[in-house]
Amino acid sequence: MKTVLLNNWNFMRIARTALGIAVIVQAAQVGNWTMGVLGILFTALPVLNIGCCATGTCNSRKKKIDSTKAITYEQVV
Repeated sequence: MKTVLLNNWNFMRIARTALGIAVIVQAAQVGNWTMGVLGILFTALPVLNIGCCATGTCNSRKKKIDSTKAITYEQVV
């Protein structure tokens, strides 16, 4: 858990954390607790490094095309 919190910080992760904190601050100033809960959620995602492709579980990036397979063509008349 310590390695997840302290390693692999890039620009987007820092930006997402800053935006989540900004939502929490704005919600506290306005007094809107539902936005505060969403701000906590939006802050927790980058801090814990979870999300769509943060852990490498996106299927769209893991597709490999087998270029060695022979292609057969069929003539259509």
